[in-house]
Amino acid sequence: MLLERETELSVVAGALRRAGAGNGSLLVITGPLGNGKTELMHGLGELAGASARGAAPAAKVLQASGALLEQDFAFGVVRQLFEPALAVASDETRQRWLDHAAGFARLAFADDSPPTEGRAPAAVAQAVLQGLQALAANMSADHPLLILVDDLQWVDAPSLRWFGYLVKRLDRLPVTVVVSVREGDPRSEQPLISEITGSATRTLHPRPLSLSATRELVREQFGEPGEEVFVAAVHEIAGGNPMFLMSILLNMLVGKRHPVAEEIENARMLGPSMFRDRLVACLRSQPQPIRQFANAMALLGEHAELELIGRLAGLDSVGCTEAVRVLDRLGLLAEGPVPRYIHLTVQDAVEESMTVEERARVHISAARLLHGCGYPAEQVAAHLLAVTAPQDSWAIEVLRSAAHTALRRGAPEVAARYLRRALVDSSSDGEDRAMLLVDLATAERGFDPPASVRHISQAVPLLTTAKDRAAAVVRIAPSVLNAAPLPVGDLVRQVAAELGDPDQLAGPERELALRLEARLRYTGQEDPAQLAEAVDRLLAMGPTPGTSTGSERELLAVLLYAAMMSQKLPASEIVRQANRVLEREPATASHVHTALPLLVSTLAAADSVKVLSSWLDIALEQAQRQQATVGSTWIYAEQALVLLCSGSIGKARARGIEALELVDAEWVEATTLASSALTTIAMETNDAELARWLLARSGERSGRTHYGVAHHAMRQVLSGLLLAVDGEPNAALEYLLDAGQWMERAGWHNPAVYPWRGWAAAVHRQAGDHAVAAELIEEEATRAVAWGAPAAAGRALRSQATLHDGPRGIELLGDAVDLLRTSCDRLELAKALAQLGSRLQERGDASADRLLRESRALAQACEAGPLVELAAPESPSAPAPVGGAQHATLTKTELRVAGMAAAGGTNQEIADVLGVSLRAVEKHLTNSYRKLAVPGRAGLAAALGQRPGPA
Repeated sequence: MLLERETELSVVAGALRRAGAGNGSLLVITGPLGNGKTELMHGLGELAGASARGAAPAAKVLQASGALLEQDFAFGVVRQLFEPALAVASDETRQRWLDHAAGFARLAFADDSPPTEGRAPAAVAQAVLQGLQALAANMSADHPLLILVDDLQWVDAPSLRWFGYLVKRLDRLPVTVVVSVREGDPRSEQPLISEITGSATRTLHPRPLSLSATRELVREQFGEPGEEVFVAAVHEIAGGNPMFLMSILLNMLVGKRHPVAEEIENARMLGPSMFRDRLVACLRSQPQPIRQFANAMALLGEHAELELIGRLAGLDSVGCTEAVRVLDRLGLLAEGPVPRYIHLTVQDAVEESMTVEERARVHISAARLLHGCGYPAEQVAAHLLAVTAPQDSWAIEVLRSAAHTALRRGAPEVAARYLRRALVDSSSDGEDRAMLLVDLATAERGFDPPASVRHISQAVPLLTTAKDRAAAVVRIAPSVLNAAPLPVGDLVRQVAAELGDPDQLAGPERELALRLEARLRYTGQEDPAQLAEAVDRLLAMGPTPGTSTGSERELLAVLLYAAMMSQKLPASEIVRQANRVLEREPATASHVHTALPLLVSTLAAADSVKVLSSWLDIALEQAQRQQATVGSTWIYAEQALVLLCSGSIGKARARGIEALELVDAEWVEATTLASSALTTIAMETNDAELARWLLARSGERSGRTHYGVAHHAMRQVLSGLLLAVDGEPNAALEYLLDAGQWMERAGWHNPAVYPWRGWAAAVHRQAGDHAVAAELIEEEATRAVAWGAPAAAGRALRSQATLHDGPRGIELLGDAVDLLRTSCDRLELAKALAQLGSRLQERGDASADRLLRESRALAQACEAGPLVELAAPESPSAPAPVGGAQHATLTKTELRVAGMAAAGGTNQEIADVLGVSLRAVEKHLTNSYRKLAVPGRAGLAAALGQRPGPA
């Protein structure tokens, strides 16, 4: 009985009218436990057709509800929505609905799934989302759709991802979506729920029932009017909460009481908890067949058919009929052809009435029954997850099948839960356990890489053939091998040796061997001898190495990275080969579990990142839909590097920080790329605060035994920056030169990766050692020009121009500008234009103004005007910051603090005079050093003498 919900019904009717005109919307019904959300959702179905009041156009209703027990059933709620409609549709209609792109929706339905071999999980997940969207669009072309989803907080994650996908695309669809969410439930706060509810056109809060509604409900339940004093009392006791009110009334009905004044005190004692207690006692007093039927009905859920409930309860049709009659007389069943409890609290009370042993026994029987009747594996697995006792081999197959289905649909965490449960039923040292461990590792690598590596290591010794062992090992992402325990690396080498030389193999064995080789060469990135061997291997492949298979592309990515780092091939050749890989490689989130992220670093160093932007956008969208934390982290880091190499330094900084804040600091390899990009940004902007943050964050990994060259170089470079900013150039040089020596010893000769010579030269110049600075700049230029990437060569020529006054300096800057006009790095071009324009302006050249205007426009587009501002006046006599320049004017407070420091005041003295904290003084000085482009206090006096007044 739906009372006092006219407002909500009217809002939904209006939404249906707008949907009929092609303008869909999302409505959210929310409120605390028991405020009538579920009853309202059932009532909304009446709006589907042309109702008696004519409130809405005819619509097709797709209705489903979330259930706590079914949260691990991937796309379970989606199937509730679509399967009934698909089942009753004619063959012609069903074929039309599932035509073209909508065909991929079949993957969400266990009994109608085409094979997906050869497709990456991320690509499959994306295809399913698009397929379901197309299915909804095709169905809505026949009739507007009203999609009702109750208890959204209990919906499985894959279904939630589709709802999130759907509700962002409703503006052109005749589809109305109404969902209910319980306030106060922790699950209601999860990101997927927030993403959906945040897209709502309107949020409805059903109000408490009035005294009048309470009066009508009392009369309807008891079949007689209640005495007014009783009605007022129960209204006050329940507070207008429909569920609380019903629990009181149902309890009184069970006790054969009447709505009279004498029962008020009893009513006060019959709150929800008392109702549950009384109901449990009532159920336990029923005959065994009735209890068995009630238990079976509770555990199978409200969508179970009468025959299935009876089979689980062990009752024939006569026994089922009697059980339904008794439960109905107790007031526990809702009206309708399929038996279901009148309220969730009743179902909960029935489950509570069962002992632990009894509940486990019924769950096991339900799993066997559903399995025997051919129900989808995930529905069977939901019952197996509810028990801990070991089962027979059939349970392993069910759980593994459910995991494969979940993984195929893009639900790796759900798959992992099924597989962990399956391990309980497996042998302790057989191949059955090994295969489960491999499957578990595959699911885990998207959200828990260390666990994935551990489970592969446990599986390999249990496998009996070299091919199976190789197939297991290649599930390990190359990026985690360097940080993995030493035995894991030994394991990869051992398995690769067992399988043999890929050039001597064919078919699947060759593909596995190529992937193993890629992993082994990945681990040799810091060994100059292994880098040289990788380049020899690349050259031996000829001018067009194979790229037709994923394994060939993965190995080629590793070899090209080695050639780039060691600078054994020119940038143009590496770009040609890398683009061949990218042309054949689909953009998927799963690329982060291969060696392909190296391709991003390679193309970034070669100044060829334009095609990467859209490629990574597609991959990121898939990773986010799958909630693949590791994948999103890697792609954020890749995007940070691409943005940096495009000149968008502010966006690159934000993206890099997002990557580092997304994951645990223990995932070293997943964050090294982001840290490296941010280190370059810190150096280019003299950003001491960013440097401190990066150093503090990298220090969180102090428990690691393996840091790697990149990590060590990053820490040394950042430490050098901080020392330079604090006015200690000699100490800063020790750190910067140590970073360079580490990279040189590792065979990392490419100046485009870390231009450490340029940074060290800047500190030498600040210290007054111009001769050594010149040597470093000349060497950097020689290497950068030989490498041939426009950005690196242009940057080096621009730096080289600072060594020369007159025509030679202008000539170098002109060459830099010409090169950088072919570069992706707009910021580097802006700096070169600014320098060239400034030099020409000093000589009275009429073209100077045009170049400076172009520089300012580019800098503004890069959101980096201040960085370019101080690049312009560079000359052999001008002091240079460590990496770049910052803001050119000081605030009043910064100017006052800088002036007192230049006059010899200590930080504490300045703090005492100004009445501020010591930390505030340090912050103002750091900002001043950065803006004035000086290394510390030693440069303040001269710099302040050249500055205009405060901002």
